[in-house]
Amino acid sequence: MTLDTLPVLDLSRLNAGADEAARFRDELRNAMHEIGFLYLAGHGIPLELTDAILDVSRRFFELPEQEKLAIENVHSPQFRGYTRVGGELTDGGVDWREQIDIGVERDAVEPGPDVADYWRLEGPNLWPAALPEMQGIVSEWTERLSAISLTLLRALAVSLGAPEDTFDAAFAARAFPVLKIVRYPGESNPEPKQGVGSHRDGGVLTLLLVEPGKGGLQVEYQGKWIDAPQVPGTFVVNIGEMLELATNGYLKATLHRVISPLRGTDRISLPFFYNPALDARMPQLAVSPEFQAKARGLSVDPTNSPILETYGDNALRYRLRAHPNVVAAQHADLLTG
Repeated sequence: MTLDTLPVLDLSRLNAGADEAARFRDELRNAMHEIGFLYLAGHGIPLELTDAILDVSRRFFELPEQEKLAIENVHSPQFRGYTRVGGELTDGGVDWREQIDIGVERDAVEPGPDVADYWRLEGPNLWPAALPEMQGIVSEWTERLSAISLTLLRALAVSLGAPEDTFDAAFAARAFPVLKIVRYPGESNPEPKQGVGSHRDGGVLTLLLVEPGKGGLQVEYQGKWIDAPQVPGTFVVNIGEMLELATNGYLKATLHRVISPLRGTDRISLPFFYNPALDARMPQLAVSPEFQAKARGLSVDPTNSPILETYGDNALRYRLRAHPNVVAAQHADLLTG
């Protein structure tokens, strides 16, 4: 099978009668089995909200450097806040991007001898003082994308012959979604430079919004890189490693990367990661035998790190690897032993 671009699925088909909903679920399952990526249309997000979050994102990156550095992630035990250009590593290389990481706004968990290390990730965000409206816009965005993500998970469960609510318990009480607001300054000139290195997402589902007219995302398929430019009115949706784990590899967490834009341009990107509670273990799906026979087992991580069963262990490991400066400032005790 050759592939030139990602398939486009319309989420509104789930509400277009039983037959159409069943066809949508089958196409969703097949795309996430074969490719692990798709474009999602018909998601119901108002254009006004999309415009608002892109606008406030660009205004954040236009702030004076000292205002961005006032909320730099080295000040956050939760790895929240601003990361300057070159401040994150992927696949052993430096990512040429600046970003702000925003999670669920909760109280920090007090560490203790019986408290798992991953609870350090739960806590408050760092918000830019100059943009008080940002928190409300991001909160609505997170709420709406969480609802879409859970709808997709329920559709996938049914499509695999499992109960619709299979995943609900892992997300119900303390789901741990994370939004990254990212700016890629142009570095390709014209030879391609790394925006983000080759990787698989470590969570469950990712919904990606890219500002109109921009490309750079590439998806690995059968040993080749496929371009996945922005398609108006859609999100790029992909599977994370925890969902691959839950289906013994039937659903595919796919390698992808971002190529830096050309010099003189930039690109705003908003990946939203829908993750379960930090202490959740993804249920092993009772996938129907027809699909289980086609399960591939788990992908080999580029770093040869096995996928861990508890989500928080994966999340903490990723942050320790990606942000050594935050670890040194906030979690030096994890560097010993």
